[in-house]
Amino acid sequence: MKPEVFTPLGSGGPAMSVSARVSRRNFIKGIIATGATVASGSMLGTLTGCSGETASTAGIAGTVERLITLNVNGKARRVDVLPQETLAMTLRYKLGLTGTKLGCDRGECGACTILIDDIPTYACSTLSHGVRGRQVTTIEGLQTANGDLHPVQQAFVAELGPQCGYCTPGQVMSAVGLLKANPSPTREEARRAMSGNLCRCGAYDNYLNSVMRAARMS
Repeated sequence: MKPEVFTPLGSGGPAMSVSARVSRRNFIKGIIATGATVASGSMLGTLTGCSGETASTAGIAGTVERLITLNVNGKARRVDVLPQETLAMTLRYKLGLTGTKLGCDRGECGACTILIDDIPTYACSTLSHGVRGRQVTTIEGLQTANGDLHPVQQAFVAELGPQCGYCTPGQVMSAVGLLKANPSPTREEARRAMSGNLCRCGAYDNYLNSVMRAARMS
């Protein structure tokens, strides 16, 4: 049987067989070109914003909103937060509140202590998404509008509480939380309340003296 032939219109050249015209190389080139076009179109549809949401996933049940509002030191702060991001990371690296220190990063040393609704809390063990709608206070939020130090901070200075100073913000926040709940604690009550804050310099008596002085000042 003779092979089917194809003669281009308006061409005076020789006839070309279908098998010669549709070669293996041309076929592969066509497949690659089609795949590249589909892939580029899919990528353009994905890049809808820095939050990682796409038009097809936005609003789907189970997804986590990343751009949230946190109430920090009396101000509403809009911030892009990952679902697994801790409050310590958000405060330090997203909001620039570096007074909150990172020590153990596992809820043991207390260097990252802040107040959530006036309760001392480890920021390294708290997810940022979990504090929406709550009042977060850091060491930066203690001073008054005219720049005066909080009575606890004044007492820490007077009693020479800080040594190297790294744990001091957490110590201050624990003391503030204690005095909000119990304005006149005994020394033993203050010792128990401050027990969640480690001081590698060993200045525990200085910190206790500071708490008791702050209680008298209040």
